[in-house]
Amino acid sequence: MSTIEADLIAPLTDAEVQRIREDFPILRTEVNGHPLAYLDSGATSQRPLAVLDAERAFATGMNSAVHRGAHTLAAEATELFEDARASVARFVGADDDEIVWTSNATEAVNLVAYALSNASLGRGGAASESLRLGPGDEIVTTEMEHHANLIPWQELAARTGATLKVIPLDDQGALRLDAAAELITARTRLVAFTHVSNVLGVINPVAELVGLARKAGALVLLDACQSAPHLPLDVKALDVDFAVLSGHKMLGPTGIGALYGRRALLEIMPPFLTGGSMITTVTTTTAEYLPPPQRFEAGTQRVSQAIALAAAVDYLTAVGMPRIAAHEAAFGARLVDGLSAIDGVRVLGAGIDLPRVGLASFDVDGIHSHDLGQYLDDLGIAVRVGHHCAQPLHRRLGITSSTRASTYLYTTDAEVDAVIAGVAGAIDFFRRGA
Repeated sequence: MSTIEADLIAPLTDAEVQRIREDFPILRTEVNGHPLAYLDSGATSQRPLAVLDAERAFATGMNSAVHRGAHTLAAEATELFEDARASVARFVGADDDEIVWTSNATEAVNLVAYALSNASLGRGGAASESLRLGPGDEIVTTEMEHHANLIPWQELAARTGATLKVIPLDDQGALRLDAAAELITARTRLVAFTHVSNVLGVINPVAELVGLARKAGALVLLDACQSAPHLPLDVKALDVDFAVLSGHKMLGPTGIGALYGRRALLEIMPPFLTGGSMITTVTTTTAEYLPPPQRFEAGTQRVSQAIALAAAVDYLTAVGMPRIAAHEAAFGARLVDGLSAIDGVRVLGAGIDLPRVGLASFDVDGIHSHDLGQYLDDLGIAVRVGHHCAQPLHRRLGITSSTRASTYLYTTDAEVDAVIAGVAGAIDFFRRGA
């Protein structure tokens, strides 16, 4: 969704947010005698009753293994499991058989990396020849990536002899597209980058980066962990080959994620994990594998989690992703403006001229992020502190850690204001040496 489109969509009203909050029992919690102000949804979102109820209903009434057995519970479980896949596929604009269940987004990235590694070893047969990497080939990622979209490519490069290149950031923290144009060449086999920075909150220029990759004939993997929960997402319209998402960041449970893979690519990719449930015929010396997505889903599946994730995407769809995006864009601007106005506060990426989600990370002169986080927690305000699994980005911006406030559809104006006031209060507290 473009900035112009976002400007035309009305954000959620206060009354709507209050109704949404009624679906989240945890938001009625008190912390240190204060009402909980949960501003850490970028790490893990809270779950509405619809999600909790969906998982409980399965566990108490239909619990059974999927794709195994002919009894009634097994058939019902399998149907719900595959219906959940279809729900997630619709949510991201994919076809049902292009969604692979994983434990989380980290596993999804590693699935692609190890499949490419296995292809490079010739284990995928002639069909996977086009996926092989070796010396002279290049993988391109960026300096702002979460470690989960960096370390797997470091390891893939080490296993195959390919070279890993990194698109640098400017002094504000924005990707340098001029450098990207030089780094992405005919030798590039894969470009992997984040849709939304988990530190800066900015929405990266996907079209420009995909265009560079397509011109070079390279594959594209999109880290959608911070975009799928907050923006309308259409992987086909974005023209990416792979995309990964994590259930616990989008109202779902932990232990479930998904990989979108372009069907033509999944069909020629060798598997990552092997074992039961992903095979057709097995002898003591050989095995033949099912078509995707089952080819990549070895072992007992995360059935209740998948069903709960489907309930989460249904909930988000009912609220309306465009309106959630508008709601959070307003909060993102409010956080950046409010925090930047406080003397001694540096909001990371504040000067980047790109649309953003409701997330802001900041550094306070003279106060360690952990101390600031504890001060805010004393007020009942939950934020994230540390390097947010993005050490290269922090190092580029000259710091080792930051404090991050991240909003979601259940966040209120008062909670955003409480964070800003809390930071100002913390500065006064620590400067007085109390």
